[in-house]
Amino acid sequence: MPLKIAVGQINTVVGDVDGNVERILGVVTEARDTHGADLIMLPELAICGYPPEDLLFHGNMRRKVAAALESLQARVTGIDVLVGYPEYVGDSIFNSVALVRDGRVASVYRKQLLPNYGVFDEQRYFESGEETVIAEVGGVRCGLLICEDIWAPGPSRAAVAAGAEVLLIINGSPYDTESQARRERVMISCAQETGVPLVYCNMVGGQDELVFDGGSLVVDGSGEIRVRAPAFEETLLGIELERQPDGLSVKAGDIAPLLELDASVYKALVRGIRDYVNKHRFPGIVLGLSGGIDSALTLALAVDALGADRVRTVMMPSRYTADISLQDAEEMARRLDVRYDVVSIEPIFASIQEALSGLFAGLPEDVTEENIQSRSRGIILMAISNKLGLMLLTTGNKSEMAVGYATLYGDMAGGFAPIKDCSKTMVFRLANYRNTLSAVIPERTITRPPSAELSADQQDTDSLPPYEILDPILRAFIEEDRSVDEIVEAGFDRATVGRVLGMVKRNEYKRRQAPPGIRVSRRAFGRDWRYPITSGFDAD
Repeated sequence: MPLKIAVGQINTVVGDVDGNVERILGVVTEARDTHGADLIMLPELAICGYPPEDLLFHGNMRRKVAAALESLQARVTGIDVLVGYPEYVGDSIFNSVALVRDGRVASVYRKQLLPNYGVFDEQRYFESGEETVIAEVGGVRCGLLICEDIWAPGPSRAAVAAGAEVLLIINGSPYDTESQARRERVMISCAQETGVPLVYCNMVGGQDELVFDGGSLVVDGSGEIRVRAPAFEETLLGIELERQPDGLSVKAGDIAPLLELDASVYKALVRGIRDYVNKHRFPGIVLGLSGGIDSALTLALAVDALGADRVRTVMMPSRYTADISLQDAEEMARRLDVRYDVVSIEPIFASIQEALSGLFAGLPEDVTEENIQSRSRGIILMAISNKLGLMLLTTGNKSEMAVGYATLYGDMAGGFAPIKDCSKTMVFRLANYRNTLSAVIPERTITRPPSAELSADQQDTDSLPPYEILDPILRAFIEEDRSVDEIVEAGFDRATVGRVLGMVKRNEYKRRQAPPGIRVSRRAFGRDWRYPITSGFDAD
């Protein structure tokens, strides 16, 4: 008889232990009754959600997790359940996986390798496990592993040496543009080295800055991918392992195609917006629609994530707003069928200028007046957010955040920044990608030169290098940790590089006050960027 395993690629909510248990029980029932599974695998720390961060230290979390395990033991019948949870032992906490069977916990494995880099800081919370665990399911010896354990050879080798015929790996592995390719290389290499199949269960869903993309997969003992789950979608995969004279074989199943770069980033942003808004129980969102590409892309993402009826837009023109900006903003709102209002900032701007006229007498206009305009818009948007209970989405991109081309308490005001980790170059790519699905962004919005429209005839290039120069420099410094000399050797002007890196250094204080945004790169501003505000470091 084949061993039937269901892989539950599910979306949990951090801290909602009771809700997560009900979600788990739902897919357990489906796996048993619909798929006839002998075992269901669920993601890393599925009971409490991932990553739980300092909630782990809360005494009530310990009590809720204990009650959740008791509930699963009492309510699960007819199927084995492999589920991740925080295991409390005295003063220690382990990142563990329990095999629940016949009203009891039959086996427990504790994660051995605790990642402490990038967005991960598991050594802050957990103790390392030391024991290899082999659990027999349906006559098959299964080696239990958790996420990072597969990224170094020790735990998998030990499991196979102890008799494992298949490795079952539960995961909480977040998305970036290269994550699935890295995972698959590791899985294939491990299978080829050990000669046994691997079943990899990853979670899906948005959690603050992180998005988990799923991509669960099954690799046979030769390293061939036999099953792959679709990215960013909750899925229950049914797989079969059958014993052959030379080991376990994996029955081929659906292999979801890998997404191209633009499609994967777009889907990650949609998933991140949807889960951030819904998990916070907001009825919808509001955003400022300027007629520019950043707000246009953010609007398209929001509608795709939430539906047009939950999205509201506001155009806030000033004396510097071009007619084409007004036209394009209204046209896009019409195409997407969202609520569109126009509220001029001129009365607010003029009143502030009047109030400060004595203090500013004899001084020329400069960036101060530009920031007043941006902050006037922030007042309007925050008022709408407060009055209507809507989440305010900001529309700034990574290029702007890097060099400080944004206004504190102005266009940076808001609750969530969806494209915060997308360079301006990526914004253009995503806008063009979205229009291949349906042309919702006016072509002129994409092709016209970017402008903040805070002064007469203003363009971004008045203050910044062209984005085709700026973005590669930023990527090299922020995401690749390259020095000035290395960036110059790649073909960039030294003075320009020095100027750009100087702006990055000076504007860390702004980034610390920016709303959270969705991480899509290997290094986003937020969890995995820890740059000092006060620093004597010379990038050159």
